[in-house]
Amino acid sequence: MARNIQSLERAAAMLRLLAGGERRLGLSDIASSLGLAKGTAHGILRTLQQEGFVEQDDASGRYQLGAELLRLGTTYLDVHELRARALVWTDDLARSSGESVYLGVLHQQGVLIVHHVFRPDDSRQVLEIGAMQPLHSTALGKVLSAYDPVAHSEAMEADRKPFTDRTVCGPEEFEHILDITRARGYAADVEETWEGVASVAAPIHDRRRMPVGSVGITGAVERLCRDGELRPELIAAVRDCARAVSRDLGGGRF
Repeated sequence: MARNIQSLERAAAMLRLLAGGERRLGLSDIASSLGLAKGTAHGILRTLQQEGFVEQDDASGRYQLGAELLRLGTTYLDVHELRARALVWTDDLARSSGESVYLGVLHQQGVLIVHHVFRPDDSRQVLEIGAMQPLHSTALGKVLSAYDPVAHSEAMEADRKPFTDRTVCGPEEFEHILDITRARGYAADVEETWEGVASVAAPIHDRRRMPVGSVGITGAVERLCRDGELRPELIAAVRDCARAVSRDLGGGRF
């Protein structure tokens, strides 16, 4: 019979301990609870922290479960379920807006397009399912960065390169954009990623009120904008679509 790997058993026990209560735990508490030397416990905690499974409070030095572990446990719902729940609503959004609709999820350090509804006209279009979009400049990516702590970390750590002269790259300016996104419930991209192209997106939440994706429309600036601003009826349509998908996932109203 194969032997268990002791370090993994200890790491698993440590995560269970941190998950067992609401309060943060200090190094001494963790070490004594698991019968480990402080040096051993600290080494495991440091590794878990580097992987995002554990976070350390700067002020108290105590440890708690990290965003990456919470994401694995609560927000990685099956992409096929997300797409299935969104099919009807994204079709309706494409018809009502007259624009292409995209459904995106966080993948590595970008947005993975998992569903794409063509613009309902006779123009030649390319299916973009499986394509990747940047987190910092697209509406889909800004939504994920604003609501998902893992996406936020990846967007802040990534090389936020400019695609146009409108792309917001500085950390403080980008954080301000995310604050605005959370305050109004949607994100915009007006020629920040592609010249002449605008987009608007809103977050999708699951039954645990966790962000699991974003949905949005993309099209020519002259169609999506009026007097230099995104058309409010299109913003409302995108937000309604996101709420509808969230309700179907058990997420209620946002």
